[in-house]
Amino acid sequence: MKRITYLFGFILIACFMAAGMVSCEAPAEEKFIGIQLWSVRGDMNDDPEGTLQALGEMGYSFVESAGYQNGQFYRMDPADFAALVEKYGMKHLSTHVYRPLPSEDGWDEAMQWWDQAIEAHVSGGVSYMIVPTMDRSAFESLENLQKWADYFNEIGRRAKERGVKFGFHNHAIEFAEVEGVVAMDFLIENTDPELVFYQLDLYWIAEGGKDPVDYFRRYPGRFLMYHVKDHEEIGASGKIDFRPAYENAELAGMRYHVVEVEQYNYEPIESVRISLEYLMNADYVKADYR
Repeated sequence: MKRITYLFGFILIACFMAAGMVSCEAPAEEKFIGIQLWSVRGDMNDDPEGTLQALGEMGYSFVESAGYQNGQFYRMDPADFAALVEKYGMKHLSTHVYRPLPSEDGWDEAMQWWDQAIEAHVSGGVSYMIVPTMDRSAFESLENLQKWADYFNEIGRRAKERGVKFGFHNHAIEFAEVEGVVAMDFLIENTDPELVFYQLDLYWIAEGGKDPVDYFRRYPGRFLMYHVKDHEEIGASGKIDFRPAYENAELAGMRYHVVEVEQYNYEPIESVRISLEYLMNADYVKADYR
């Protein structure tokens, strides 16, 4: 009840600050929605506990971190970071973590790095680890794309052995053609669905000129997560129609959706609050997809 009351108070503020962007009616129920912490990266760097407290109180249910390094999350032991997140009513459910494609003679070293990363996720109770990008050389040839697909399959195999699911997050470039083939199609078709899932960014697929529902029909069940993103705060641009993706969530295989904000009209902590309120008040967004 405390979280709902807190959320309602800020809806009123947001309605005055962002007229027309969200409904001024209080949500009928809380919804299980995550936040990508890259959205508030400066706040997480300066005051991680205060930031997590604010996110939990405004109504987020889980976090997706973007601060893994050397076996730690935001310079904390994985279990300590998980406990801090849980202190404020959330779960450290997923992460964005990256290491470039290794050369042939660097493969063993890269796999050792991934094994350490996977163990950090296990010890922190994280269920999903996601690579958020590929370097530009991936798009120079199908041969290079195949190397990335093989890389993802191997990481996914190692993660699965430890009970962690592995995925990839798109930007717009994955919807460009490489040697006449759409890169995203190639990746999906050349990664094992038992080892690799896809976290579909609803903003970037639109920027890439593709229809998410078309992908759900062609590759049902492959999109375990959505990144819900707009040009600024969610709903601010009026350019992205999120409804079709949500209405076809079962076809996609979506179980979790994550807010991400990278361009701001307000301070980042306020922008992620307004974005959450938009989804809380969207009639096409269910309370829970798990």
